[in-house]
Amino acid sequence: MSKNKKKTVEYGKYGLFFIIPFFIAFIVFQFYPLIYTIFKSFLYDSKAGRHAAVTTTFGLGNYINYVFGEAGNGELWQALAITVVLWLLNFIPQILLSLLLAAWFTDAQYKLKGTGVYKVIMYMPNIITAATIAVLFYNFFNVNGMITKTLIDAGIVSKDGLIDKGWWSLLIIAFIQFWMWYGNTMIVLIAGIMGINPSLYEAAMVDGATSRQQFFKITLPLLRPILQYTMVTSAIGGLQMFDIPQLFNKGIPLIQIGDSTVKSTTTVVMLIKQYASLGSTTENLGRASAYSVILFLVTLCVSMIFYKMTAEKN
Repeated sequence: MSKNKKKTVEYGKYGLFFIIPFFIAFIVFQFYPLIYTIFKSFLYDSKAGRHAAVTTTFGLGNYINYVFGEAGNGELWQALAITVVLWLLNFIPQILLSLLLAAWFTDAQYKLKGTGVYKVIMYMPNIITAATIAVLFYNFFNVNGMITKTLIDAGIVSKDGLIDKGWWSLLIIAFIQFWMWYGNTMIVLIAGIMGINPSLYEAAMVDGATSRQQFFKITLPLLRPILQYTMVTSAIGGLQMFDIPQLFNKGIPLIQIGDSTVKSTTTVVMLIKQYASLGSTTENLGRASAYSVILFLVTLCVSMIFYKMTAEKN
């Protein structure tokens, strides 16, 4: 009996070989830089006396001086406010429009034709590079731009144009972000809706439920995991916004926030890059690292809030 018994092969162990490259890439390009950045954020230059040599000290100096102290002039919190405003201005209309389009394209009662073409057209901005879109909109809205000239001729704006107005510049960049990403969000939500059991909608239609009732009673509750993914990834990407603001106008226009006049498109990542690119001194890298850690903690907190909001209730 023992000789005739077939030898079984455990294939599960081979899966480990396929996930090893992921862990290697994660440790080298994500985990190690994260730990190194946290370590560098605690290194700062200090002097024991007026004529003493500058020494590198391990402690909370960067956080005390630049994040919460007067040496930073509150620039981190101003940049964080700009970043959050930019993100909210593009994310709120983005998620609302994407939900509307996803529900419309998947509604069995409407039976829309050519939905594939519409999806491709709406997804198209997402495959265009950020540099191309930034240059395109810059040429539209600068002083000699086509849209600016049209608005000037109509008497809607002054001859100075829009791009040098702080709040207008902020709104234009928020619209660019919205226009680039709503198609991607729509596709993700459509995939989530199509994963819902069709029999639930059929039973609701038999009971006389309207499309609106089906959306709020069936679609939204069952779409919660997809919404959770969308909101968390949007928060991570939105708070790390860099390419469009940097390429569009480099944060030149000014706006008033409270008692401070700040650059209207300077995001936190732009501020981090500013100090990281000044040189490899302990002061600059420590300051940039401290700002990076604060951004990481803010992103983590916002992501956890969204996770709790969309988590399934027992």
